[in-house]
Amino acid sequence: MDKFTTLTSIAAPLDRANVDTDAIIPKQFLKSIKRSGFGENLFDEWRYLDHGEIGMDNSKRPLNKDFVLNKTEYRDATILLTRDNFGCGSSREHAPWALKDYGFKAIIAPSFADIFYNNCFKNGILPITQDKPIIDKLFATKAKISINLDAQTISFNNKIYTFEVDSQHKNRLLNGLDDIDLTLQYSADIKAFEADYFKKYSWL
Repeated sequence: MDKFTTLTSIAAPLDRANVDTDAIIPKQFLKSIKRSGFGENLFDEWRYLDHGEIGMDNSKRPLNKDFVLNKTEYRDATILLTRDNFGCGSSREHAPWALKDYGFKAIIAPSFADIFYNNCFKNGILPITQDKPIIDKLFATKAKISINLDAQTISFNNKIYTFEVDSQHKNRLLNGLDDIDLTLQYSADIKAFEADYFKKYSWL
């Protein structure tokens, strides 16, 4: 997993509350357990005017020109700006997979669904909660936004705002550690336990 230290980008403003995981990545695309290949169907029902299915050539599908990700100025955004309760609904981990595969590295919102919030950290995405007045200012700006995870700051228009993040989540992103990496940090202890265990219970 890539390390997250700082990030500067424009933010794609998705001005919707209660965006659920089925909207983030619709159910018909959940047949794969690979973490890649989901980005092209991120927000599929909003990005395209037809019904999407696995195997379709998305380059030939009609686009919804009014949807934010189809607007030229936001196509390279790596920060997603949205409203309350983002990531609600089912607990599918495919949702952060799709967001990461599309290119988003951070999401800023007033609140997130708990399971989605934790899944973001496991998949290298920084979810940031901010008070609604600051969120409104972010929606109103066209300036690039800079995020410093170590300092826990967001800056734009010459203003700096802080955000809270759990120390374990922060360490995970700063060092690029997924669940397997976290476990391997204790590999020496695991091997010592196994050696001692099988010495005591050699018949197993």
